[in-house]
Amino acid sequence: MSSSTAASGRAPIADVAPLSLRAREPRVPADRLVAEMVPPPRFDSVRFDTYVPDPNQPSQTEAVTVLSTFAAGLGGAHLSGSDPGRRRWFARKPAAPTGPRGIYLDGGYGVGKTHLLASLWHATPAAPELKAFGTFVELTNLVGALGFQQTVQTLGGHRLLCIDEFELDDPGDTVLVSTLLGKLVDAGVALAATSNTLPGKLGEGRFAAADFLREIQGLSARFRPLRIDGEDYRHRGLPEAPAPYSDEQVTKAAYATAGASLDDFPGLLDHLAKVHPSRYGALTEGLRAVCLTDVRPVPDQSTALRLVVLADRLYDREIPVLASGLPFDRLFSDEMLNGGYRKKYFRAISRLTALARDAKGLVAR
Repeated sequence: MSSSTAASGRAPIADVAPLSLRAREPRVPADRLVAEMVPPPRFDSVRFDTYVPDPNQPSQTEAVTVLSTFAAGLGGAHLSGSDPGRRRWFARKPAAPTGPRGIYLDGGYGVGKTHLLASLWHATPAAPELKAFGTFVELTNLVGALGFQQTVQTLGGHRLLCIDEFELDDPGDTVLVSTLLGKLVDAGVALAATSNTLPGKLGEGRFAAADFLREIQGLSARFRPLRIDGEDYRHRGLPEAPAPYSDEQVTKAAYATAGASLDDFPGLLDHLAKVHPSRYGALTEGLRAVCLTDVRPVPDQSTALRLVVLADRLYDREIPVLASGLPFDRLFSDEMLNGGYRKKYFRAISRLTALARDAKGLVAR
């Protein structure tokens, strides 16, 4: 550090220019997709006893009790009656499990569903390689990478599969995942999922095909719905999200922060269309901050849904986001916020707002 920098008390300028998300085109091999099906870094240390229920919402306390009991019940032998690490080719097919073999956490954004789901993963008495944790998108991407049968074989010996943000975007994915989960339940795998919509209501307002609704009802029977009420904890007693900064402030912060990226928002949105959402986690690997200039309304729904996935990956990894332009609560049009994907968009706004608040310390005062 130079004497002038030390005297001013300002953070030193980084030795190299900021990174750029637009310059990254990650390639993620299939075996890495499986190995990385664990709770994201944000939820490495969460446990049931670190979840703080809202005293005004008894459903939150009930959820902890139900999930703790569910985890304890997974400590016995694999339901197929075989060692999950070995395939018994001539074993008798196990009897179909009676009753739901899964827990479905339903509730609005920010009530701690992912915290509870990750706590269940940590509390389940099984080796990490016998438990899988991923988002719905990551699960469908795994099927795409491995193929359906290989995915069944890979996950079929697991004790538990946790699926976060279970939101169906098209009938094809509905049939795919419904069939996959049916195979896994038959193999003795316990299931747990989170979503913003009850399983019997998935897809409502998006599609009305009879086949789609029939698939949803079949999928619903696999789970015991567990409602979690409450307000978004990220907004409980916290100040409003900081107003956007100027382009100059954002750029200076990017240069002054080692490991920060700097991109113009419209260009980043264009780049997201060229990278499969399954790679958005790898896209953000190693970043300590994301700096964006010229934030403006998202132009269409396809772009908006890609941005939702990126926001999830940034939030999971606790990467602060410093931005200029419009505030994040003006990213999506009224039509989007009132449409079938509204809960996804509100979740993205909530998470980006939290990350913007985290980024306040990057700007020199």
